[in-house]
This record gives sequence, C-alpha cells and structure tokens, in this order.
Amino acid sequence: MSNASPSSPSGATPSGPPMAASPLTRAVLEIDEYASTLGWDQPARLFALVDTAKLRAQEPTLASQLGVGGDEAAAPLTPVEQDEVPADQPLDEFLATIAWPDAVAGCALTVERLMLPPSAEASVPEKLSDKALARWVASHPDRQEVRMTVAVLRDGARDSAVRLRAKDSPTEVLTGSNLVPGLAEALAATFES
Repeated sequence: MSNASPSSPSGATPSGPPMAASPLTRAVLEIDEYASTLGWDQPARLFALVDTAKLRAQEPTLASQLGVGGDEAAAPLTPVEQDEVPADQPLDEFLATIAWPDAVAGCALTVERLMLPPSAEASVPEKLSDKALARWVASHPDRQEVRMTVAVLRDGARDSAVRLRAKDSPTEVLTGSNLVPGLAEALAATFES
C-alpha cells in the first residue's frame, strides 16, 4: 500500500473531506463518510458521479433535492446513489450489466469485505470454491472487516478509500489510487462501449 495515506483532520473542513484533496478523492471521502453514518453490515452501494456545475445548470430541481449548494469549487463532483445493488447476484456480474449515460462523469461503489493481511496469504488452501474460501477467510483469526469505497472517472482517474472496522474513524481512512485495483477495473469497464 505504498500509495496509501490516511486522510488528515488538519485539512478537513467541518462539513466534509480535506480541501486539498483532488475532486475524485473528495467524492470518495464524501461517500465513505456517508456510508459510515449508516453503520456496518450494509449492502454494497453504487453511485453515479456527476459534474456539480452541470447538475445545477441542467437539473436545478434534482440539485436542490440532493442539497447541492452553489460552491462547485468545494465539491466539483456530486455522488448520486443508484438503485440497490442486488444481493443475490455476484458483484462482478452485476457491474457487467451497467452502462452509464453521457452525463455521468464517473461512478463509485462502496462495499464491505473480509480481508487477510499479506502474511496470511501463504496459508490460504488451494483449490477452494468461492464459498469455501469465503468461509475459510471468515474463520481466520487475523481477518479484518473493511469498507472499501472505489471511484473511477471516464478519463481513467481512480481513487479509493479503505476503512477498517477495528479503526472506524475518519482519521484512520486510507486513501490511494491503487488500493483496490480489481474493483477499480470492474468499475472502469462500466464506461466501455
């Protein structure tokens, strides 16, 4: 995780993510903050990322309903939560069914998972089914519950935030462009025609 850095409270605004962050990082941290208000053990959530200035100009009623203010410099991207992600369908299969309209600048997904530290990788049994592997990870003593928020833009930009349940604090959120590369690839594929 060489690109990872915890978000710093010193640059945070009272109402949101750090001002010095890129627009995509701010959107990722805004979504992470929103997800944290819902608590843990939540389903995956999908968001469209739209240009705030265009949203206010083209859809003022929707912008008002979303509480989008007039300060596009503070939040150039507005996350818009989409319909519920189906729990009975594998996430990669669901993402393969998505196609975004041109007005969507990017997308983001927040999902909870169990993860193991790199030191546990050598002990993973070979040739387990996905379900058996999930059970094995869930029973491992070094497992960590994490919430991952990953976002991509049409132009290829990526960012992500990872929050450990054991360190559930905005000052302990790791951010970086390459923390969850597989999920970022799956989200980027939703923009391919």
